[in-house]
Amino acid sequence: MTQTPILNWQAIDTVLLDMDGTLLDRHFDDYFWEHYVPEHYALEHDLSIDEARLELLSRYKGREGTLAWTDLDFWSNELGLDIPALKMKINHLIGVHPHVVDFLRFCRKSGKKIYLVTNAHSKTLAIKMEKTALAGYFDRIICAEEVGMAKEDPVFWQGLEAMLGYDKKRTMLADDTAKVLASARLYGMGVLIFVARPSSRKPVAHSEDYLSVVTFKELIPETSKEKGAR
Repeated sequence: MTQTPILNWQAIDTVLLDMDGTLLDRHFDDYFWEHYVPEHYALEHDLSIDEARLELLSRYKGREGTLAWTDLDFWSNELGLDIPALKMKINHLIGVHPHVVDFLRFCRKSGKKIYLVTNAHSKTLAIKMEKTALAGYFDRIICAEEVGMAKEDPVFWQGLEAMLGYDKKRTMLADDTAKVLASARLYGMGVLIFVARPSSRKPVAHSEDYLSVVTFKELIPETSKEKGAR
């Protein structure tokens, strides 16, 4: 059984947070790309839904870990579908993980710098921030496209450090993707947290390589936990 990590918050000045799967329930993204888009692609190309899904999953895989993987304009052109418009049709499925707001309030109250750092495309970011109203908690929001590469590349973190000016040894990163945490470790990030339940529809899967949490409640010191935590 994975032990709940206890962080030394006195040694952390900056908090970097991923969006999809980390702060937001990845069920929306899984459903959208694995079911909703294949359904529409199948109609456009006279395929069965299973045929469309197999084709699209293969095409997604070929772009994994690159900026194109999350680029809505790229996929709109590739698939002949209006991907942002399709996302808006099911934006009611976008949800914030439990205790995220409490954690953001704790970080703000503690005087930490808080940055949302995501591979998501700027159009995806706009849709999700409008739906969740989380944007006001962050000192700045950075999409990987601004840095010029995906977070899976260790060079990404060098570019981010140049943009934000943080001390990497006094910085915490929380992400639900092991490859991203691995790149941050190579770069020398101080504290790495793996989010073990990115989707509410899938089981918890702890990491053997990183401190793991199921919800952000585990990172809030007992003395700071508010009543009525979400």
